[in-house]
Amino acid sequence: MTKTILITGSNRGIGFEIARQLGSAGHHVILSGRDSAHLNDSVSALGKEKINASGLFMDVSNNSSIQRAAGELNRMDFQIDVLINNAAILLKQDKNLLRDDFELLEKTIRVNSFGALKVIRELLPLINRPGRIINISSEGGSMSDPVGGWSPAYCVSKTLLNAITRQLADQLSGENISVNAVCPGWVKTRMGGKSATRHVEKGAETPVWLAIEAPQNLTGKFFRDKQQIEW
Repeated sequence: MTKTILITGSNRGIGFEIARQLGSAGHHVILSGRDSAHLNDSVSALGKEKINASGLFMDVSNNSSIQRAAGELNRMDFQIDVLINNAAILLKQDKNLLRDDFELLEKTIRVNSFGALKVIRELLPLINRPGRIINISSEGGSMSDPVGGWSPAYCVSKTLLNAITRQLADQLSGENISVNAVCPGWVKTRMGGKSATRHVEKGAETPVWLAIEAPQNLTGKFFRDKQQIEW
């Protein structure tokens, strides 16, 4: 069955690759981003691959932008089968929770954690049942792994995103909407950098699997490489 899948932050990197793989499998993908020019270019690139792709301008750090995007989807009578929250930032100044400007931590959480939650809250009425919500997280957000000593604000934001994932999985358990978090690994993207150990195709593999293949009853779990990992 063809699904309609919205991916935030998908005009490049892992988000774009997730859209490409899902679109190549025959699904309708809605790319979302905050740069209209890059978004249009990305939609056009997928169109050249005969992928059914649409674009939706949305800045997940801006409440009004999220509300406008939800209104636009509603006007176009789009129902979503899968929402993938991929949009995130990792700021190069992110070095030390005690010494960094506090605005850096607030901005990172506003985008990476609260942004995903706000998108879910606005788009929930448009998600079909059964439906899926997939939050792109990181092992940096794990409470069971050792602290890695890198980008602490980013890691804290992903810990909060994991907590949000667990809470929503519980709250939506009666609505036939599964909610999961995914660690894509350290991926060679503009965010991940050239030293990253994984290709973007591998990073996209698990969210794609959750979107179209994984059993619905896996809700409330954290995955890497299609295997459950500890929170």
